[in-house]
Amino acid sequence: MRLALLICLVVGTAAGQPSAPFSHRVHLKLQLGCVECHSAAPSSTRPLDNLLPDRAVCLKCHRDARIPPPPSARVAYFSHQVHAKLGNIAPILAAAVDSKRYLSAPKYPRRYLDTKTACTACHRGLEDSDQVTPAALPAMADCLVCHTKIDPPDSCELCHAGEVMLKPASHTADFLDTHTGGKLKLDKTTCAVCHGRRFTCLGCH
Repeated sequence: MRLALLICLVVGTAAGQPSAPFSHRVHLKLQLGCVECHSAAPSSTRPLDNLLPDRAVCLKCHRDARIPPPPSARVAYFSHQVHAKLGNIAPILAAAVDSKRYLSAPKYPRRYLDTKTACTACHRGLEDSDQVTPAALPAMADCLVCHTKIDPPDSCELCHAGEVMLKPASHTADFLDTHTGGKLKLDKTTCAVCHGRRFTCLGCH
């Protein structure tokens, strides 16, 4: 079985960048293993590694190929090499979703976690994707299924650089006032992703 570790730090996935016209759906139908294009992924130990396909790989089938530089990553510490050795973690993520331990509403339907491919356990929806977008990147809730320590701000810097802005767009200057009135209709489960599994309103107020 070919190791299928697909990295989605690709064109168009950085914050503020538009989606890129590349179809994973078409390429996956060709039965291509992920590392046939993303050959550097299995040995990658840093988020800053360039895991985009080499132009020579694309030219085997295409007359021309323009490979852009990889976008910046919001994660400072991550090893694909370590995670690849774990194999397919889809059943672990699926169990968390099914048991309501998953700390968000999943971005994709539960059926995407029935995969036997290791990379698509975290990079979901690619078999239906005709655009490269941030949606195929793992959600923080995925990571927290196994990495359960949530103790902000100290635990944030286990993965994120200290200077990275992690505050959600909803947390405007008047957030302390607006979120208490109920108008924002916040899902407290999503708050737990940053504030901890035992998060309570009285924990802050």
